[in-house]
Amino acid sequence: MTDRRHPLRGLTPDEMKHAAAVLKKTLQQNAGGSTDNIRFQHITLDEPPKALLLPYLDAESAGVEPLKRPWVPRCARITWSHVHERQDCETVVSLDTEAEVTHIDHQAPQHNGLDRDEVIAATIAILTDPAVVAEIKKFQLPENVAVQCDTWPFGTDLSSKEDDPKLIQTILYARAPHNHLESNQYSFPIPISPVYDPFLKRVIRIDTVATGGKEDGLKHNTVAPEVALKHLVENEYHSDLQKGNLRKDIKPLLIVQPEGVSFTVEDETKISWQKWTFRVGFNWREGMTIHDVRYDGRKLFYRLSMSEMTVPYGDPRSPHHRRQAFDLGDAGAGITANNLSLGCDCLGTIQYFDGCLSDSAGEPYKAPNVICLHEQDNGIGWKHTNPRTDVAAITRARILVVQSIITVGNYEYIFAWHFTQSGAIEFETHATGILATSLIDKGKTSFWGNVVSPGILAANHQHLFCLRIDPMIDGLENTVIQEDTVAIPYSRQENPNGNAWKVVKTPVESSGFADAAPEKNRVFKVVNEKKINAISGSPVGFKVVAQATQLLIADQCSTVRRRARFAEHHLWVTKYRDGELYAGGHKTNQSHDETGGVFDAASRSENVRNTDVVVWQTYGMTHNPRVEDYPVMPVEILTVALKPVDFFEKNPALDVPPSTQSINKSVLVGQADQS
Repeated sequence: MTDRRHPLRGLTPDEMKHAAAVLKKTLQQNAGGSTDNIRFQHITLDEPPKALLLPYLDAESAGVEPLKRPWVPRCARITWSHVHERQDCETVVSLDTEAEVTHIDHQAPQHNGLDRDEVIAATIAILTDPAVVAEIKKFQLPENVAVQCDTWPFGTDLSSKEDDPKLIQTILYARAPHNHLESNQYSFPIPISPVYDPFLKRVIRIDTVATGGKEDGLKHNTVAPEVALKHLVENEYHSDLQKGNLRKDIKPLLIVQPEGVSFTVEDETKISWQKWTFRVGFNWREGMTIHDVRYDGRKLFYRLSMSEMTVPYGDPRSPHHRRQAFDLGDAGAGITANNLSLGCDCLGTIQYFDGCLSDSAGEPYKAPNVICLHEQDNGIGWKHTNPRTDVAAITRARILVVQSIITVGNYEYIFAWHFTQSGAIEFETHATGILATSLIDKGKTSFWGNVVSPGILAANHQHLFCLRIDPMIDGLENTVIQEDTVAIPYSRQENPNGNAWKVVKTPVESSGFADAAPEKNRVFKVVNEKKINAISGSPVGFKVVAQATQLLIADQCSTVRRRARFAEHHLWVTKYRDGELYAGGHKTNQSHDETGGVFDAASRSENVRNTDVVVWQTYGMTHNPRVEDYPVMPVEILTVALKPVDFFEKNPALDVPPSTQSINKSVLVGQADQS
């Protein structure tokens, strides 16, 4: 039996070892013989069914002591394979009874994503492969310059077969001639692409990479290797390589909280801040998750998470056309989470949270500082100056930030939940890092991207995210309402002056999708039709506010689109089912179709009115690179907001103390220099 740990806290190292032992014991009982050839990928908490977990959370919110709360099973989900077999497996085991709960043998083309040990092994094998070494020599790189390797999931295309084995497509780069460890390798792409088989543990072929321009169409380059890289130049981003050219006119800007923070953390994961309470979670795939969100004791959201993202590239030339990453399903936001640092990633007084992951032997390892928590000034919260008395009433807005940063190869994504004093929640996505680059012949330009440095083509691509919103607005019986603001035609009876409009409210009755319509000011609200606001007479609710960004561009017949149906529409509404967490499906690596994702869930045409629903919000950006995005890209920020609509009976931030000089201690320019 496991200890009575909170059901939402991640697995401890001992629990991970226990889960691995249970799996081995089960396999020995079922098949006999040795289990030494098991290769573990991930061991993580299998979250309990909502029907069992929510009563526990309600009891916790009501102050019931832990031993008197309802019992909740504790299980672990294990992703694994046999070392010499291509079949990937997934098993859920009970840590309470040591029994196998479920077991799935995934069939091709359902492959597990790439884990840390797999990527390291592939990189070593590729860079030491005699055929790869021989090909690299043809480019006559400076002596002793290091060659580095980016591993990419082997994106499928229209020629792929249903039984394709799991493969890794790699892109090779060289450091600058000075060979500094922080050299920007993306300025020296080598136009060959080894393809690696992680089961055979060897390179199975070496693809050539197209380097032509507009005049060359889809054909491959004919430039001799010994001259192919001669026009490339060093283009560095790291401060150590800026040769002293850093700005010298920036003075310190300090964030100080002399009396400490206003939040508290209990049981390692439960956060309380002003009227907010929630728990923070972490797993290998989604990374940071948010659970059991309540405001002043009222239920708001059961679970919030970044569900999936896909990054399809727009270069049709082989092998560029295979570039379509699913950064959560293929790589994992938890596996790629940064170790955050004081004074760098978060400013002020910081609380960090660690994660726990597992390696290919099933052994746990610590992922330190993967989430940071801090308070932040957010400008004016509200203000009004009485024009008759000239007296101003004003408050400063403060937000609570829960942040994680992932590095997936060349790109960084910053995910930050902002909890506000006015009862709203905002999810910010920041994109930064380095563009994925390839070689282009000297003097040429391309339809498929932009030249951002001599000989460096940055391909056009999209970043498409899907936020999973699992609401419980004053309970689980929720309804999604589409609201359009429409003009009323001029008429003597209804609109005699032509200035009026109406808000048309349409409940979503069956699971499906909807799209943004800025020309109609379209918004989507999640409401509880059984709970009526005493002031407005409308159902209490929250609205989902997102930018109406471009959706997936790839053609209807393409595998790119078939694999990412979630990116075809801005908003999806489905009926809740346990374990249905991933917009792009459970297995994305080399998938031919989105299987078990939001498209399939929506296609069930289930009733979604006055029931337990899930909202999936798709948003993103089409990134046609500019020179200013290189050698490192300034952050691009996208925001999805969850805002109360008739949920409260007045502005919930009225009780925030006024902003005063006695508290803020601001100074005039010049006074700070004298102090």
